[in-house]
Amino acid sequence: MRKIVISFLTVFTFLQISAQDMMTPELLVQLGKVSGKGITKDGNHVIFSVSKYSVETNSKTSTTYKIPINGGDATVIEDYSNLINDPSISSNGSYKLTSKAVKLEKVLGVDVHSDMKESDVKIYNELNYRHWDTWSDGTFNHVFYGGIKDADDALIDIMANQAFDCPQKPFGGSEDYIWSPDSKSILYVSKKLKGTAYAVSTNTDIYEYNIANKTTLNLTEANEGYDTQPSFSSKGQLAWLQMKRDGYEADKNDIIVNINGEHTNLTDAWDGTVNSFVWQDKGEKIYFIAPIGGTVQLFEIDVTSKSKQPKQITNGQFDVSGIVGQINNTLVVNRRDMNHAVELYTVNAKTGEMKQLTHVNDATYNSIQLSSVKKRMVKTTDGKEMVSWVIYPPNFDASKKYPTLLYCQGGPQGALSQFYSFRWNFQIMAANGYIIIAPNRRGMPGHGVEWNEQISKDYGGQNMEDYLAAIDDISKESYVDTDRLGAVGASYGGFSVFYLAAIHNNRFKSFIAHDGMFNLRSMYGTTEELFFVNWDLGGAYWDKNNAAAQKTFEEFNPANFVEKWNTPILIIQGGKDYRVPIGQGLEAFQAAQLQGIKSRLLYFPEENHWVLNSQNSIVWQREFFKWLKETL
Repeated sequence: MRKIVISFLTVFTFLQISAQDMMTPELLVQLGKVSGKGITKDGNHVIFSVSKYSVETNSKTSTTYKIPINGGDATVIEDYSNLINDPSISSNGSYKLTSKAVKLEKVLGVDVHSDMKESDVKIYNELNYRHWDTWSDGTFNHVFYGGIKDADDALIDIMANQAFDCPQKPFGGSEDYIWSPDSKSILYVSKKLKGTAYAVSTNTDIYEYNIANKTTLNLTEANEGYDTQPSFSSKGQLAWLQMKRDGYEADKNDIIVNINGEHTNLTDAWDGTVNSFVWQDKGEKIYFIAPIGGTVQLFEIDVTSKSKQPKQITNGQFDVSGIVGQINNTLVVNRRDMNHAVELYTVNAKTGEMKQLTHVNDATYNSIQLSSVKKRMVKTTDGKEMVSWVIYPPNFDASKKYPTLLYCQGGPQGALSQFYSFRWNFQIMAANGYIIIAPNRRGMPGHGVEWNEQISKDYGGQNMEDYLAAIDDISKESYVDTDRLGAVGASYGGFSVFYLAAIHNNRFKSFIAHDGMFNLRSMYGTTEELFFVNWDLGGAYWDKNNAAAQKTFEEFNPANFVEKWNTPILIIQGGKDYRVPIGQGLEAFQAAQLQGIKSRLLYFPEENHWVLNSQNSIVWQREFFKWLKETL
């Protein structure tokens, strides 16, 4: 271990930002990205890493640190494997879990035609041929176990010859497989379906593999929706997250605990949805994070509670975006807000008191002017109160007039909380002189299950009225220049922009849509997770007997109303986005161009639904503000 006490990344950062007083695309990309790894075995330190991107080399570097849990200087370390518990190693110390891809199906041209070694064809006989940003090549993620010192060929595949995945694609990781406390079995998450059945279902289950007799038991067979994140308490109780309905990826997420052989839903009576959880070290409570009121907060619930109502621990204008670990009454969490990227904080579980632990980006934020973020309650057209966030430029002057952007959130059921995005970054928008209003429109968690679920099969309905209510409400303020209004968004937010472009009644002077659904028919025919479009759109466009689907494809399809477009629009599309495939952006751009509407296509051939390349992200930001400058 290399011990270097640092004055926490301040010197290098300060040199880069000393000439700046506002957030810029270049500065945003170079912020340190903090990732907590865990609390050390002795409970005295927290291990975390900091990733930094180099614009010049277009690459990422990562450094690992150790910091006292009560605060202090951080120390650079090279190896922390012996400092924190490794969940991949069985409690008896005999075995280690790992995962790797296994080739099980013939998909590539050379798999079928062995003499055609230079061919690049792929051959498919069923759905699930591509996912997120990757085409299937016939390999599947499998879980293995073996002795600590065994070579790879000694590892045992607990899913041998099964063409199913664990970890789950596209985002599953080591949280998808765990040891039982007695080291006698392995629990893992998998969706054991094939082809069309896989594409239209969310039915993952938790399986238990017995090492001694090599048998597998489905522990959650009775549940038809998602079962994820299995975790054992110190007392040996199993808990996991569960969604009840098959095909509904944004269903209420509940904490289930196996109590005396019965599956008990701890959060069934609570009008909220859980993001993630950890067991208290004593095994008597569960700590979890969940969206509430336009933020994400930390909660606890007693495993034996009869009321089944959780207690909220933290409260404030910020997000608790993850739990790193817990010891005694102290938790270490990720915290962020619209002006600050993630830093680690400690939380007193009894009082909710929070203390900042890491200070990776303090020098940056202390040297620039920050925006002001205020909650604004907006009355909707159906008489509800809607939380909206308003972000004001640094040095805001209410006597002046400012161009204003309506931000349309994606998901569609993603929380619009106090997040800090490295793409849709409100701080940098405000630094460029824009006011932003970000409404928690219908379809967002944190405002009750009914509010969250309303959007499904109503894409062009009440939530569009919510958007317009938000921009109309903020437009009443004297400091809003109503001749310079824009609407921006990605994914479902991109769909929202395409739809608003036809119904906005000349409110907006500019639009920006990134990876948005434009033609719902071609979207249905080319997207990969069909359960999403089946649930949210109502089903297949060719099913004439399905009233919900027919309404969606006729009344809520932006392509049906493109002749009403009359406003400049920037369309952004990723070439490897298989969730909202490339045709959506190209169709929209072509429609705008053929009608003579000022429009621009920003195409990223190697990006998926996001923008991950650091230089691409700077180009994205520059083009974003260039377009707004031209049109607003």
